[in-house]
Amino acid sequence: MMKHLRVVDDVMNHAVISVGPGTALKDIVETMRRWRISSLPVLSTEGRVAGVVSEADLLLKARGADESRTVTAGELMTEPAVTVKRDATIAGAAHLMARGRLKRLPVVDDESRLVGMVSQGDLLKVYLRPDGDIAEELRELILTELIPDGSAEVRVHVAEGIVHLTGVIPDASLKDVLTRVARTVPGVVDVTTQFDVEVPAGRGR
Repeated sequence: MMKHLRVVDDVMNHAVISVGPGTALKDIVETMRRWRISSLPVLSTEGRVAGVVSEADLLLKARGADESRTVTAGELMTEPAVTVKRDATIAGAAHLMARGRLKRLPVVDDESRLVGMVSQGDLLKVYLRPDGDIAEELRELILTELIPDGSAEVRVHVAEGIVHLTGVIPDASLKDVLTRVARTVPGVVDVTTQFDVEVPAGRGR
């Protein structure tokens, strides 16, 4: 069964290419070209993220630089760097990227040390879960947490990330609860419902 993708640590790239503050401009360009990446975290001697140098930084800040001396990552980088914790939610990381118009984010631990990188493509992995995995997780949630007493009959069908919930429920308000829970499952694109409401005998209406 595919691992449930919930937080940044689940989708990030643990193998990270970085540079130090003293790395020369030409070496930064060569590293980006070799690894086909558009930005690099700049690390302090303690392994903490001091800043990020991107292709945009190279184009904007290196233009007109004094060619008689070496321009370094420490001069070119954008600081402070926008980073994300490894236990941050996928949605939270996506919000940071959208707000800063960023394609990649350094992932740090509680001491601000670099532990990985996450890209827009990495975050989109959450939407590539097989329909069967989504359905299995949702059925488990419904049976163990929402309706453990079997008071409702809920059928789950998932097609291309869209969850279809049908069946019989004892209370109309349960429809909204089921919908909200379904939307929290990683990989779910949308939720549709079609329930009959049947109040158990002996229960007041």
